[in-house]
Amino acid sequence: MQKTISYGVPCYNSAEYMDTCIESLLATGDDIEVLIVDDGSTDDGVTLAKGRSWEERYPGTIRLIHKDNGGHGSAVNAALSHATGLYFKVVDSDDWLDGPSMEKVMAYLRTQSDASATDMVIANYVYEKVHEHKQVVMDYAGIFPEGAVFTWDEVGSFGHARYLLMHSVIYRTDLLKQIGLKLPEHCFYVDNIFVYVPLPHVRTMYYLNVDMYRYFIGREDQSVNEATMMRRIDQQLRVTKTMIDAVDVMDVTPRRLRKYMESYLSMMMCICSVFLRMRNTSEDDEKLEDIWAYLKDASMPLYRRVRTNVLNLGTNLPTELGRKAGLGGYHLAQRIFKFN
Repeated sequence: MQKTISYGVPCYNSAEYMDTCIESLLATGDDIEVLIVDDGSTDDGVTLAKGRSWEERYPGTIRLIHKDNGGHGSAVNAALSHATGLYFKVVDSDDWLDGPSMEKVMAYLRTQSDASATDMVIANYVYEKVHEHKQVVMDYAGIFPEGAVFTWDEVGSFGHARYLLMHSVIYRTDLLKQIGLKLPEHCFYVDNIFVYVPLPHVRTMYYLNVDMYRYFIGREDQSVNEATMMRRIDQQLRVTKTMIDAVDVMDVTPRRLRKYMESYLSMMMCICSVFLRMRNTSEDDEKLEDIWAYLKDASMPLYRRVRTNVLNLGTNLPTELGRKAGLGGYHLAQRIFKFN
């Protein structure tokens, strides 16, 4: 019998915290598949050994995939290629799923079958700022209808702080495989590609207003740490260019989906602009010109709409005052939404 869901768990030197993640997945039922991907860990085989121990304890449920290091995207690709469940979800090894919320999510997933399965199931995620003893819930109440399958024509406005993230979505596995989704290797921030590129192929959705995914924030080496993002700006630029190339946004239908994807790309361009201006070197100025020129060459209509989006108006003013205004807006959003 086909599993209801396959969980892909990318692991790199994750032995210290992966148990909490895996235990939360096992608690969601017996009709699941957990794909632990050891992405070439360098901790003297500790992560690999822990993954093998889990596989031995739960044969038929947990599978260990050991591969050379290729980065987060490569690990997701490996998990997806081995996934046999009706649905597929990525759960990073330092995060976990909420038990009571998953009871409701799994109850819905179990009603689905191959012939008519909903393409994308959505639930809330929570920023878990453990060291500060704070939680910030990101929900979609008022954006998505509740209690029924819906389409993009029925979706409301997202605003500028409630984007879909990898944490909040569960995709139908065959949808991802049929579109040939493949994330870049040796690159961070590919979760943006994962949640963005499949959207034009999503026809049906279902939203549960429950706090499903617990997103750990606080490790110094975490990819969303501000200093880390500054160091890895070239990878952010690479991901943004990949998104520009992957979808002709101006050709997307229906209109509400096109507006959402335009807004998401505006957010990505804003992030690139802000961090390049934070670094504030002549080389970064050239990279800033290049990323905007890249978008302009890809689609002049899209460039105009993204450039004049409220997220990018102040950020790209060509003066020191404009730079400070953009950075001030970024830090205000950071305080309000606790995203790093």
